[in-house]
Formats: sequence, C-alpha cells, structure tokens
Amino acid sequence: MARLGFLGSIISTLVTLAVVQATPFNAPLGERAEGLSPVARNVFLSARAVPPSPRWVAYFDPSISSTLPAVPVLSGFNVFALAFIYSTSLQDNAATWAQLDATTRASIKAEYAAAGISLVVSAYGSGSNPTSAGDNPTAAANFIANYVKTYNLDGVDVDYQDSEAIEIGTAGAWLSTFTTALRAQLPQGQYILTHAPAAPWFSPGLWPGNGYLGVNSAVGSLIDWYNVQFYNEGAEYTTCAGLLTASSNTWPQSAVFQIAANGVPLNKIVIGKPATATDASNGFMDPATLSTCLAQAKANGWSAGAMMWQYPDGNTAWITQVRSGSFPVVPITTTTTSSPGSTSTSSAALAWDQTATCNGALHPATATAAPASAKAGKVISAITLSAKAIASAKATVST
Repeated sequence: MARLGFLGSIISTLVTLAVVQATPFNAPLGERAEGLSPVARNVFLSARAVPPSPRWVAYFDPSISSTLPAVPVLSGFNVFALAFIYSTSLQDNAATWAQLDATTRASIKAEYAAAGISLVVSAYGSGSNPTSAGDNPTAAANFIANYVKTYNLDGVDVDYQDSEAIEIGTAGAWLSTFTTALRAQLPQGQYILTHAPAAPWFSPGLWPGNGYLGVNSAVGSLIDWYNVQFYNEGAEYTTCAGLLTASSNTWPQSAVFQIAANGVPLNKIVIGKPATATDASNGFMDPATLSTCLAQAKANGWSAGAMMWQYPDGNTAWITQVRSGSFPVVPITTTTTSSPGSTSTSSAALAWDQTATCNGALHPATATAAPASAKAGKVISAITLSAKAIASAKATVST
C-alpha cells in the first residue's frame, strides 16, 4: 500500500505541473514557481541547478568576448563558472554577464540549461583576500547571493585564496560565517554552493584551525562539493600516485584518497587541474595522463569529476580526452522533426553523462522548445501511464 500511495503522490504532483500558466519559462525562477502546490514547487526548485556526480567544471576568467561561449565548445562539461565576483564588486566575466540585457541572458541561460550546463559565478580568486582585507562575511555573502538571484544563475563557487588568513588561523571562522550566510540566501538543493581550496589546505595539523578540514567539519554539510586545486604546488600532484593516494611530506595527506580518509566525502573531491602548462605555475598534467588517473580513481570508488582552469585554453577537446578512460562523453545527435507547414530542428549541442541525467526532467529549460499544450499533453500522458500502473498494481495486490 505504501508503494501505491507514493505513486499517487507522483500523480498529484504531475497534475499540478500540467496546469498551463501564463508565466514564461525564461522568467526568473521565483516567478516560474509561483502558483504551484508546495509539493510541486519543491520538485521544480530541486530540479533546477545541482548536477549529480560526476561534476565537470570549467572556469571562465579572460575577458575575450562580450558574451559567453556557444554550448558546442563546452561539450562534456556540466558546470561553467564565471569569474569573478568580490565582496562588493564585479570583475571580468561576472561583470560581462551583468552587462548583458535580460533577454540575451535568458536566451543564453536557456541554451546552457537545455544542454545540461549549470551556470555559476566564482567568488574571489587570487585577486581578492577578503578575510585579510577585513570584509564582513555576512555582508559579502548577501551581496554575492543577491547577484546570483538577480541575474538568474545556478549558484556560486567560492575560490578562496586568502593564504595569509589560512596561515594565521582567521580563515576558518570567516569562511564558516560566509558559507552559512550564503546558504541562508541560496537554499541547498536549489542552488549550487562549492568551494575551491588549494589541496595542501586539507593537510591535517599544518594550519591553525586545521585549515579546510576545519571548514569541512564546521560547514561541509552546506557545501555541495570541492573543486580542489591540485596545482601551483611545485612537483606535487603530477603523478597518479601523488594525485590520488600518497602526497609528499611537503603537503602530507593531501592526495584525493588521503583527504577522504580525513573526513571529506570522497565524491565531493573534484580533481582540479590547469588546461595547459601556461594556466598555472606548475602541476600541469597532460589530458591523457589525467584520464588514466581518473580511471584509477573510478576503479576505487571515486566518481566526483574534474575541474579545469580555464576556458578557452581547455574546451570540449580537453574534457573529452580527460573523461575518455572513466566517464566517456557521449554526444547527442541533432534531430529534425516536421509537421504540416513547419519544420523544427533540435540539437542538444552537448554531451550527457553515461552515468547520470543532467538537472532533472522538470528543469524549465527542457520545456522551452515545446508549446504549453504539448508540455501539458506529455504530462497527461505520463499521468495516464502512472494510472495504468496503479490499476495494475491494485489488481496484483487483490489477487
């Protein structure tokens, strides 16, 4: 009977979603959720932004264009981070995004979402040291969260690089307050919230407050995953063994599986690498070698994904090779459909993971290509099928 009740709740949710509303699907998220029942609203919002593991993250900092890259050149990624936003100001591509008109932003956002790419803003980077500068963490979080919501992004990545604050022990409290304030504005499951620490900051016992292990203990439950920077640390993390299982004594216990052994969930540890040797001081791995490392990690239970700094030096060719040994990119072909008096062409332009769907079937962008009547018809068809399943289940139970 519990199973029948669960199916009934699904039908109730689908019926609610089937009601055609006047609100356009490229409207802000809050407007699109208005009028839904509490259950349907939660389903709608939860399907919005947070991609399942593995995560394939690309950063975009260079000001090379007045817009964002077309989705085909990002095939194989499912998170694209605009760099950077500071505590009170916008830089580089975070500023570019805000300068676009609302219609252009909505169009780009819909294209990215339909292709399974979440669009986030990255905070700070190497150009800002917010703790050492005395920035108020709550005010900074509110400024950044307001930007995310105002410009309809899927979340925020915290690329915190305030080394002085880590070394003297003031980073932990600041980051804990900051992260908690962000989550208050950007609810879990509805918005992405990640951090991008340097790998050595996970070395136990080296930092006052235990570095990022302390941050993870305090607010790790609020953080979706870590885009860990396994580079800019000399010869560290340049072999599969050094990257995955045994870092050197310089930065002890900071390889992937060592970080996990010290309390960070394994599938929150996204492996970050520069796209080319010129994108970091050191720590570069060629894509073929990195692919081998990811395959070894997967064989031992890891499935977090990889992060790349930065586009355009790394693009679909880079991520396709990196994923080839573990989670291969599977391209979606273009399809053309015809009806009397009209022909429409649909292309996902990107790849979907073999192991997981992207962003959920209820993501608003997946519905933009069809008229409301078609969307309602598809939902009603699903309801009909579910009703038949319930009838069949009842018959089985009664016999």
